[in-house]
Amino acid sequence: MWKRLQKGAETKMERYIIVIDRQYGSGGREIGEKLAKGLGINFYDQNLIMLSAKESGFDESLFKKTDEHRQSPWSYTLSMYGSSRMYYDLSLNDQLYLIQSKVIKQIAKKESCIIMGRCADFILKDSVPTINFFVHAPIEDRVLRATEVYKDDPSKVKETIKHIDKNRATYYNYYTDSKWGSKDNYDLIINSSSIGIDATVKVLKTFIIQKLD
Repeated sequence: MWKRLQKGAETKMERYIIVIDRQYGSGGREIGEKLAKGLGINFYDQNLIMLSAKESGFDESLFKKTDEHRQSPWSYTLSMYGSSRMYYDLSLNDQLYLIQSKVIKQIAKKESCIIMGRCADFILKDSVPTINFFVHAPIEDRVLRATEVYKDDPSKVKETIKHIDKNRATYYNYYTDSKWGSKDNYDLIINSSSIGIDATVKVLKTFIIQKLD
């Protein structure tokens, strides 16, 4: 089974989607990238913004502004940018969520892949099998990663971590009517600091093999 997965071959499931939610600074993105490489499947994170912009015809900056972030629903709408009546009078967040959801569903229809967050587990729950992970780590380790790897301002790093995690939680909780980080929403919750990034990748690989076999 593992050799077939490494070659990108299909399992008894025609397609499978791995969704990774993560605390900021936990190394979730690095884990996702390494896991995708090991499985021989595509990795989707920031590139979803580009694909969503292409799908809608709107500038990428609009999607970057609300990426996993729920702004005030009265901020402004895409009708200000010439949007069709399909999304008329919806908030900017809701319109872009619908567009990004469409892109996620299109990807899931044609390939197995890893998607970072963006409510993909909820969006795909009735269409494609998903394996859902949540990656977390102690705050001191996240501070270290954010300053040394992401180059965040050390004087504001804790505030940055809290702000980004709050945005991700609010976004997820609003669109899924569930709770970000809750054990009920994931197949596996793992502390990346307890065994390190590479060992965490190996654990997730093993879990996927057992889940799909």
